[in-house]
Amino acid sequence: MNTIEEIARLLKAKKSAVIFTHMRPDGDTIGSGMALGRALSICGLKCEVVNEGEIPEKFAFLPAVREIRKKPTLDAELYITVDTSAESRLGLLEQTFRAGAKKKITVNIDHHVSNTMYAKYNFVRGRASNAENIAELILALGVQIEGEIAQFLMLGIATDSGVFSHDDVNGDTFRAAAVAADGGANIHRIAYEMTERQTKARAQMFLDVLSHLRFFSDDTLAIALITLDELARFRQKSDATEGIVDFALTIDCVEVSVSLLEVKKGQFKASFRSKGKVDVNAVARTFGGGGHVLASGCMFFGEVEEIYDKIRYAVWQHTEDV
Repeated sequence: MNTIEEIARLLKAKKSAVIFTHMRPDGDTIGSGMALGRALSICGLKCEVVNEGEIPEKFAFLPAVREIRKKPTLDAELYITVDTSAESRLGLLEQTFRAGAKKKITVNIDHHVSNTMYAKYNFVRGRASNAENIAELILALGVQIEGEIAQFLMLGIATDSGVFSHDDVNGDTFRAAAVAADGGANIHRIAYEMTERQTKARAQMFLDVLSHLRFFSDDTLAIALITLDELARFRQKSDATEGIVDFALTIDCVEVSVSLLEVKKGQFKASFRSKGKVDVNAVARTFGGGGHVLASGCMFFGEVEEIYDKIRYAVWQHTEDV
């Protein structure tokens, strides 16, 4: 693995970059990508941030996200991925990145333990958020963390750390957040927009989904199912389901919470959360996914009841007596 100083020197020696963010974007990938893009522009690089899909409505309070493109328009020297554990996480942009990797310099900056080290240059350090790695890189570039850079870094730090509540939060998290706060980041606004603000229809959908929460394995495993019918009934997009997986983990007896989001008939996106007895990265990896020990994801195909059985068995396999 490369050092952050090596990557900083590499970036400063180039003139253009495309920054790739992962599919179904969250606050960390957007915050990481936009903060790095702003910093590289200050260093004199032509730069753009890309994402394969629609940027969720909840990020609209940050006007600069409108600059994110669906595919590269620059013939850049650098292809940089942020908060992306594997090329497949780029979705429709995976082939674009792979094709570019044959003739461009690729850089991978991430915090997932499941990262496959797929780029020519890789910096992967397990932290509560990838924005912490990006903050370190920006400082190594000699760029001051202030204004939009500070706001985007705080977006990434706050959202992926669960507003500083997850088990992997440590001094690095707070030090990076302090630098962003000193630079003008508004944690109150970010926390409100990301974790509190919602429409009446979204609240009604949450209540409906949680009303048929399923429990397994002596109530240590809880699974929430969100169907396409429910999304349509409440006129919600898939990004409105964020946070559902966290609810069941607040129940005393639950060790693992899972949300199953129907993507299309017979296909479900699973999000896993754990209190610590179960390595859900290992569980997700069983089904071709990955992420963190306490928070991971993967895709399932088939009938729902069969998927419940697969999850229950895989969680049992990776449960430790602690």
